[in-house]
Amino acid sequence: MLLCLDVGNTHILGGVFNEKKLISRFRYATNLMGTADQFGMFLLNILRTNQIELSAIKATAVSSVVPGCDFTIHHAISLYLKCDYYELQWGVKTGLNITCENPAEVGADRIANAIGAVHAFPNQNMIIVDMGTATTLCVVTKKREYLGGSILPGMRLGMESLKANTAKLMAVEIEAPASAMGRNTKESIQSGLYFGQLGALKELIHSIKQEIFPDESVKVIGTGGFAQLYREKKIFDAMMPDLVLQGLCKAYELSL
Repeated sequence: MLLCLDVGNTHILGGVFNEKKLISRFRYATNLMGTADQFGMFLLNILRTNQIELSAIKATAVSSVVPGCDFTIHHAISLYLKCDYYELQWGVKTGLNITCENPAEVGADRIANAIGAVHAFPNQNMIIVDMGTATTLCVVTKKREYLGGSILPGMRLGMESLKANTAKLMAVEIEAPASAMGRNTKESIQSGLYFGQLGALKELIHSIKQEIFPDESVKVIGTGGFAQLYREKKIFDAMMPDLVLQGLCKAYELSL
């Protein structure tokens, strides 16, 4: 079995693959990382809860955009799982041709998403939209060329910025509002977050299609925690909530 961990700014998304099939999925708050012992005990408990034998985990594959967590996670794996450790980073085999100006700057999560997408939808131009702490758009051609993309603040980051930098605005639940016009402050913030992100995505997707793929078909893939809020808005051609885990699993296979 393969344990995959995607270390993000808000959550660590984890999954266990058995024969390339995702059999377990979990999340852990990144700010609760603590020590290697604490994270190691969490892994032991979550695996046991899901009735997965520790000895069955032969390797761990990690993508991380939080460098401060990397040593702790590696140490936890070596102490408690004692299995092979693979990190998706610049220079490893990905099956992609990364053609942007500085490939080393591209986040490991974005690369994992792209790897997962090109294997799920081969020979297709793609825009991959990952809606997490940040909302990222990645552009990949049918020739597996990773061209670049766009980055904008995610919905929770926008909400926290409003709360931190204004005197009277508060934190709100991030959800799809009933209407674009809020009748109170809470509804107004929810509307601004939801429809503001929707409008930005529509414009970015349209502009990328016009600039990069003017006469070609493009598949738009939605992933990340907040993508589900837009399932009914028809901006995504496919929803893949576990795309980053699928990509990590494939990246590990390519390394063998």
